[in-house]
Amino acid sequence: MSASPISIKGVNKIFSTGEREVVALKDIDIEIPSGQFVCLLGPSGCGKSTLLNAVAGFALPTSGSIVTGGATVTGPGPDRGMVFQEYALFPWMTVEQNVAFGLEIKGMDKAAIAPRVLALLETLGLKDFRSRFPKDLSGGMRQRVAIARVLALDSPIMLMDEPFGALDALTRRNLQDELLRIWADLKKTILFVTHSIEEAIYLADRIVVMTYRPGTVKRDILIDLPRLRDPASAEFNALKRELGQLVMEEQQRHHNDEIRMAAVD
Repeated sequence: MSASPISIKGVNKIFSTGEREVVALKDIDIEIPSGQFVCLLGPSGCGKSTLLNAVAGFALPTSGSIVTGGATVTGPGPDRGMVFQEYALFPWMTVEQNVAFGLEIKGMDKAAIAPRVLALLETLGLKDFRSRFPKDLSGGMRQRVAIARVLALDSPIMLMDEPFGALDALTRRNLQDELLRIWADLKKTILFVTHSIEEAIYLADRIVVMTYRPGTVKRDILIDLPRLRDPASAEFNALKRELGQLVMEEQQRHHNDEIRMAAVD
């Protein structure tokens, strides 16, 4: 693998809420090599999405640095494509128009846009739905469109914030397999937020487990299970138990903090 396309060094993020300051991230150091699939895992409130948004350039860290592709992140950039849980599609545009939108904004020639969009629609099983509007699609199909729109821009880095969290189990697994196929074919670097331990093990080369607030790196675990991974295997379930214990520790810490805060109030 080549030099890290994502370098996170000494990152801290503090939110001010009235008279209080909340430390969301503290001393985050993560290096992600080119082409690696990394999952951020942890309980709600551990700062997974905050860190992802910092890498995306939507909410910059209070201190520390984030470098992607050799350049310091100062805002959103074409080297990073973001897929949200909420699909974020334009409801007045067709599937084809949604996928083409970013390319049109970049000023690409329309003659060049059409074949690229068509190829992506075929890859993601959307060709027969190209003239449909988002309201006419299932949740899984909408997320396919959102992924196609990011892939159309050909960003080397894909940032994904619980993109399958709202889907049923079967659709979720189908899209996980689709994502793995695309990742293997296109050699993207993926930083993926999830609260699902099974999803993280199924997808990732590496899992970064974060602590409850302030979010820090609790464990950084390389997953060496062969692909495609079998969730019923002994190795998969042993790792699931290990990660479950780590996450449970942070959930308990969260619970204890809530009890202490309630007692103070």
